[in-house]
Amino acid sequence: METIKKLGKALNNIYVGIGTAAMGLLALCVIFTVIARYFFSLSWKELEEFVTTLFAFTTFWGLGVAVLESEHVVIDILFRLFKPQVQRIINIFNLLIALGVCLTVSVFSFTYIGKIGGHLSPGMMIPMKYLYGIMPICFIICAICILIKIILLVGGNKETGSFGATDPDGQAQAADHAG
Repeated sequence: METIKKLGKALNNIYVGIGTAAMGLLALCVIFTVIARYFFSLSWKELEEFVTTLFAFTTFWGLGVAVLESEHVVIDILFRLFKPQVQRIINIFNLLIALGVCLTVSVFSFTYIGKIGGHLSPGMMIPMKYLYGIMPICFIICAICILIKIILLVGGNKETGSFGATDPDGQAQAADHAG
């Protein structure tokens, strides 16, 4: 069991690391394009399209991270009134809905890509299926993250999951992320 936990942590670190590297690259590219455009009147359509694509990638890649870290946006005013056991059930129900959304978006995205993915992008001149493919692939990864979260909750993980709620010991989840 300890080996599985270590593997899970390693995979999580890789997953978050890829997202962090992509955000860093996005920041560098934006800074470079702004300086090049405003100080030297230089602009490249390929770089502009790459920045837009990278922005889409970081957005969709972050879906799974938000699920794993219980950092997704929710309205929790009523949720906090329930006992941790009820919160766990509500979280599982919410995650099942999110799983359905992720899988539905993935299916329709692949259908869409199949119909129009052969066109070339105007900037980088690569088939649009590679650019549009970011969305369904990231939603599938998010679905995997949701399944992991559901398994942890069903398995009796102390964390109640989303909404910034407290665990059964009464400790705020935010304290877990602070250290």
